[in-house]
Amino acid sequence: MHRPRSSTAFLFDLDGTLVDSVYQHVLAWKEALDAEGVELSVWRIHRKIGMSGGLFTNILLRETGLEITEERLARLHQRHVEAFNRQHTQGLVRPLPGARELLAYLTEQGYPWAIATSGRMATAAHNIEALGVDPSKVPVITRDQVRHAKPDPDLFLAAAEKLGVDIEQSLVIGDSIWDMLAAQRARALGVGLLSGGYGEDELARSGAFRVYDDPADLLKHIDEVAARL
Repeated sequence: MHRPRSSTAFLFDLDGTLVDSVYQHVLAWKEALDAEGVELSVWRIHRKIGMSGGLFTNILLRETGLEITEERLARLHQRHVEAFNRQHTQGLVRPLPGARELLAYLTEQGYPWAIATSGRMATAAHNIEALGVDPSKVPVITRDQVRHAKPDPDLFLAAAEKLGVDIEQSLVIGDSIWDMLAAQRARALGVGLLSGGYGEDELARSGAFRVYDDPADLLKHIDEVAARL
């Protein structure tokens, strides 16, 4: 990446923000839960996508009244990873429209940017590769690297620190209410995208000061959120 000419940084969520993978994650969790004998409608699963995987499974199991054990959680996570990665090999997970172009534009213009995902590297690696992102050149913060994931602010705080920028001069780009809540707790401005299935009102109520359709739409309106260099 070029040397940043601005203190304004872009901190991106991954699933549903840069990669069209939210519903694939929903189906992967559905498969994992079914295998564990947990009956849960897909819409209930979708409403939790974007938060920490550990918090996600704890909440789902608590809602169904099932016992939460370390063994059960480990099995759920492993089955989810296997089911999601299978969809990747089938070509069902792709970058969202404009994602590659948006990242290329920010790099070309000298804006610092990083990726901060509540997913672990076991599932994030394929998405990062699909975007053409080199983790040795661009900061990529995953759930494996922080104590707490979204809606806690740890991921975005770690990404800003890795970039060497002020979190209060950063923009958090995400598709879920969990991204926007984490942005508020990190004291960053939140920008919402509709590409993960949450509505504009939901994102705005959770703290998004601007909402766009997807990365392509954000790129068209980049002057509305990016400070001038």
